Amino acid sequence: MKDLSKYQGIIPAFYACYDQKGKVDGQAVRALARYFKNKGVKGLYVGGSSGECIYQSVADRKLTLENVMAEVGGQLTIIAHVACNNTADSRELAAHAESLGVDAIAAIPPIYFHLPPKAIAKYWNDISDAAPNTDFVIYNIPQLAGVALNVPLLQEMLKNPRCIGVKNSSMPVQDIQMWHDEGAFVFNGPDEQLLSGLAAGAGAGIGGTYGVMPELYLAMNDHINKGEIKEAQAIQYDADRIIYKMCEAHGNLYAVQKEILRRMYGLELGGVREPMPGLIPEDEPIVAEAQAMIEAAIAKL
Repeated sequence: MKDLSKYQGIIPAFYACYDQKGKVDGQAVRALARYFKNKGVKGLYVGGSSGECIYQSVADRKLTLENVMAEVGGQLTIIAHVACNNTADSRELAAHAESLGVDAIAAIPPIYFHLPPKAIAKYWNDISDAAPNTDFVIYNIPQLAGVALNVPLLQEMLKNPRCIGVKNSSMPVQDIQMWHDEGAFVFNGPDEQLLSGLAAGAGAGIGGTYGVMPELYLAMNDHINKGEIKEAQAIQYDADRIIYKMCEAHGNLYAVQKEILRRMYGLELGGVREPMPGLIPEDEPIVAEAQAMIEAAIAKL
C-alpha cells in the first residue's frame, strides 16, 4: 500500500504569474513559490483552475511548472494539473511533468463534448500512461467541466495502480464520503467547506483562496487534527466571509487575490488572462476591505 502522507495537509492552488505584457513571468513564478514555502504549506497544485490553465498554451504551462520545480521541487509536494482539451497535449504535459520529478499529475475530464464514461476513463488512463512512474489524481469539478465523477467511473480508474484518488471540487460533501469509501485519497476542493470536507474523510485540502490567507487554512487544519472543532469552525467562518467579500468585485477572483498579494507582500504577479475580467476602479474598496479582513483574521490566530 502506498504511503500517501506526503499529500496530507494544506496545498494551495498556484496562481498564474504574468509580466506587464501578459506573458508568463518565470521570476514571478519563483517568487510566489518561495512565498508559499515560507508560509509552511504542504505542497502546491500547479496548472489548475487558479493557474488559468484553460487560457494558457502548452508552452505557458511548461514554463510555469519548470520554474516552480526549480524553486521548491523536492521541498514541497507538487501536483501538476496537465489536462488539455485533447489527449496529445495532455500526454505531452504529463510526460514533461514526470521528467521534472513532480509527485503527482492531475486531470479534469474532457470538456465541451459530453463523452461516455469509457471514453473519459481512456482519456485519463492515456494521460497517466505518459507518466508511468507518477501518481495520478482525478480532478472532479462538474460545475465547470460539465462532467461529474460517479462511483462506477472511479472504480474503473482505481484499477490503474497509479490512480491514488480525487481532487473533489463538487459542492456536495457526500461525494467525499463516496470516494473515500471506494478507497480513494480525497483532496477537498471547495475552500468554503474545508472543515466539513476533512470531517467527511478528505485527507488534504487544495484551494484557490489558500494563497492570500494560508495562515487561516493551516490553523484550521491543525485544529481539526487536534479535534478542536469549534476553533476550526470559527476560522472557517472567517475564511468564508473573506471569500464572499472578494467575490463581490467586478474583476475575477484571481485578479483580486493577486492584487491583495501585491499589497501585502509586494508580489508582482500581473493580472488575469482575457477573457477573464481584470480589476476596475470600482473594485478598489472591495480589495481594501478584503485585505483588512484577512489581516484581522490572521491577527486573531
